[in-house]
Amino acid sequence: MNSSISRQLIFWLAIPLMLVALCGALVHYFNNVAPAVISSDRRLKEASNALMARTQIVNGQWSLDARADGRPPLPAAGSAVYALRDPQGRLLLGDSRLPVVTLNNETSQLFAMSQIDRRYLRTLSTRFDTAAGAVIATVADTHSAAEPAARLGLMSTLLWDFVQLDITLVLVWVGIQLGLRPVKRLRDEIAERSPLDLRPIDESSVPREIAPVVVTLNRLFSLLRASVQSQQQFISNAAHQLRTPITGMQAQLDLLIAEPAAQPVKNRLLTLQEGVRQLAHSSNQLLTLARADPAANISARKQPVDLNAIIGEVVAKFYDRALQGNIDLGIDVHPVSIKADPSLLDDLVSNLVDNALKYTPAGGSVTVSAGQLNGKPFLAVEDSGPGIPADERQRVRQRFYRMPNSPGHGSGLGLAIVDEIARIHDATVDIGPGASGAGTKVTLQFP
Repeated sequence: MNSSISRQLIFWLAIPLMLVALCGALVHYFNNVAPAVISSDRRLKEASNALMARTQIVNGQWSLDARADGRPPLPAAGSAVYALRDPQGRLLLGDSRLPVVTLNNETSQLFAMSQIDRRYLRTLSTRFDTAAGAVIATVADTHSAAEPAARLGLMSTLLWDFVQLDITLVLVWVGIQLGLRPVKRLRDEIAERSPLDLRPIDESSVPREIAPVVVTLNRLFSLLRASVQSQQQFISNAAHQLRTPITGMQAQLDLLIAEPAAQPVKNRLLTLQEGVRQLAHSSNQLLTLARADPAANISARKQPVDLNAIIGEVVAKFYDRALQGNIDLGIDVHPVSIKADPSLLDDLVSNLVDNALKYTPAGGSVTVSAGQLNGKPFLAVEDSGPGIPADERQRVRQRFYRMPNSPGHGSGLGLAIVDEIARIHDATVDIGPGASGAGTKVTLQFP
């Protein structure tokens, strides 16, 4: 699964920012809350020690000895409130507003927050022994009333820190998206290109961070263009080197068959002539297929082409063959122009008409039509031959595939060539029955 740069950046920024927010909360706690808590605890312990040291029973009455001596002094008036209770919770001395605290045998002191007169005060409860038995002294520090506010301030600060963190991450995400716009533009520019477009990308319009990627792409495009040119040159040379000797062989065989001395072997010469004709046809189709390969046509130059003119030229080439086979070859065209490579379009129409004539019996018909269909240019070749079964209509587009019991000695390349050329021109190919339900109709619709 592909990872997202923006998500990774947000992730790696969120962790340290969260740690910074937590560190800030800890600093706030130790600077504002912890000192007050420590000071309050110290005062409570001092007050509790003073109560334990100065508690006395006189004539059965509990009281505090306030004399100035070496014992810990009692807390100043108004700085603390206290209550002495027996283990059953009965008040012995002090302020009854302080809550009753129960201490188990394992606990001798307990810090807590208690509500007194709608104020939260920090309290310390201590169990100690006296002459009359165990006593629990609870002391409340009136100066600790600000501690809940300090804790609330801590929580507010922590909450605000995380709100700021969220806002920061959103702003960072927006900044990343804006910063990645050049990358997205480059992606869209490459995605909108067809496989045939190998123009170099403008390096001056991309950020320095991705400039090396663009330079590498341009170098790859340059190598592909050079490879395509080399392949096209090879195809051109191969076509010349093959066609010239084959044409010469055909001419020599025609002359040899006409010689009176060759009459005893005329049948063999005719067989050889047919073989050379098939060789010429197959070599021409192989070269056409090589020219129609998208890899060899990356730099194909498309230009406005009059489709009717191409159809007229191709039908004229096959007119004599149609007459010899007693086939009605006709056209039904309306003015239409498309952007295409003229030579490849000529090969496409030629292969369609050649296939149609090959499979149409004597007395049949082949019609080439063109015009507008649903607002788009189309080209169609319809014949009255045996037709192509529905389960074979995809397979006949494969190279060198021929349907069982097909007539003649074809190479199975005609519709493969049509399919490749249509792909170069972004056209769709539909193979179906003719208008009457019989025969075959091949329809190409161009963008």
